[in-house]
Amino acid sequence: MIRTSRALARLGGLVLLPLMAAACTQTAGGPPPGMTVAQAAAYCSKLSWAYGEYVASGLGDTAGDDDNTNADINARLAIAQCHEGQTGAAIPVLQQELRRNKVPVPPV
Repeated sequence: MIRTSRALARLGGLVLLPLMAAACTQTAGGPPPGMTVAQAAAYCSKLSWAYGEYVASGLGDTAGDDDNTNADINARLAIAQCHEGQTGAAIPVLQQELRRNKVPVPPV
C-alpha cells in the first residue's frame, strides 16, 4: 500500500511539473496581473512612446550612470519586449526608467 502511494505521489508530481512551468512562463511573458493582453499591449505602447518622446530625445532629467548607457539598453530591450508581447517583463522596466528620469508615468 505504501509503495503504491509513493508511486502515485511521484506520478502526480511528474504530471504537475510541466503545468507549473507553463504557468510561470505565461506570467513572466504575458500581461501583468489584472490586465488583458490588449490592455497590456496598449499600455506598453504608451510607455514606449513616453520614453522615446521624453527620455530618448533628451527632454527628461537623466540620472544614474554617467552616460545612461545601461539604462538606455534596458529601456530599448523593454520596448522590444513590448513589440514581442512580453508586456509583463517590459512594463515595470519602462515605468522605472520614466520615474528615474523624472518623467510622469502615464496612467493605465
